[in-house]
Amino acid sequence: MWQPPAVRGRGAAENPPNRFDRLHVGVEPADYEDAVEAAGAGVPTEYYRDASRSIIAHNDSPDIGFSSSLNPYRGCEHGCIYCYARPTHEYLGLSAGLDFETRVFVKMDAAALLRAELMRPSWKPTAMALSGVTDAYQPIERTLGITRGCLEVLAEFRQPVGVVTKNALVTRDIDVLRELARVDAACVTVSVTSLDESLRRVLEARATTLDLRLDAVARLNDAGVPAGINMAPIIPGLTDHEIPQLLKRAAEAGARYANFTLLRLPYAVAPLFEAWLGRHFPDRQQKVLERIRDMRGGRLNDPRFGSRMRGSGPFADLIADIFSKAKARAGIPGNVRPLSTSAFQRPTKQPSLF
Repeated sequence: MWQPPAVRGRGAAENPPNRFDRLHVGVEPADYEDAVEAAGAGVPTEYYRDASRSIIAHNDSPDIGFSSSLNPYRGCEHGCIYCYARPTHEYLGLSAGLDFETRVFVKMDAAALLRAELMRPSWKPTAMALSGVTDAYQPIERTLGITRGCLEVLAEFRQPVGVVTKNALVTRDIDVLRELARVDAACVTVSVTSLDESLRRVLEARATTLDLRLDAVARLNDAGVPAGINMAPIIPGLTDHEIPQLLKRAAEAGARYANFTLLRLPYAVAPLFEAWLGRHFPDRQQKVLERIRDMRGGRLNDPRFGSRMRGSGPFADLIADIFSKAKARAGIPGNVRPLSTSAFQRPTKQPSLF
């Protein structure tokens, strides 16, 4: 079966059909020469203003440790081929493929919206995740500073936040994160995937190198901001053999905790990942897919709560056991301490009487 060629600097090479659209027009094999030329030239990123009127999202999932999250961007230029958030672009009438990583929506009013929501009496302080869907520190953040503006609001309110990112740019905001950490209201989890830079480069086309991510973990902890790692995702048959060595490197960087999630492939992510394997690792494609099916009840994705993050069956149990023992051997302490809401405050414009 014909597949489009890899696109320079991108994870996906195509735009699969949007599951909500009835009409889809794709590239035919006869257009192969044009497709190769376009791939070689790369695809530029386009940015659009997001007109959202709220910024805090809520969930009741038992699989994750937070009930509210903050996402300054929709879509992500990192281009991670495995990203579970890709299908969210379909709600915008776009594709989970190249569209997701080349058409990024920015919430320019995020800080103001956040302030307004935290000021409401109905807001009950609870630990919030920053980057619950797409990465808040993707490349454009270096220019726009939307995430930093949100962190400054969170610090003003002393609203606890757990940051999740795969970009070393998070160290730019150590000063703000340190203020929150002083009242036990901040931690940073850095996502890592592979020690193999050639693999990581095609797996996460525009994300920070592993060395820079681990350096970020060290710098954050040195500054008093609790930081650890999440091996996310572990890809069976491709990265699972790296668990012990990767945890050893994380321990050397001073990681205070370590967790993992198993690869999950919802909706359009499954065919995108399958095509990616065919382009970059054709010799391992069937092994990886069969191992995923072994952990997902015979399918490429199992959305059930309780198993979607860790999988099920003997292979999933083996990965969990290897991770647990390697973590203990590396000397990584345990889980991050729960964030505190005790210091939360709402600033007032009225002058103090004292």
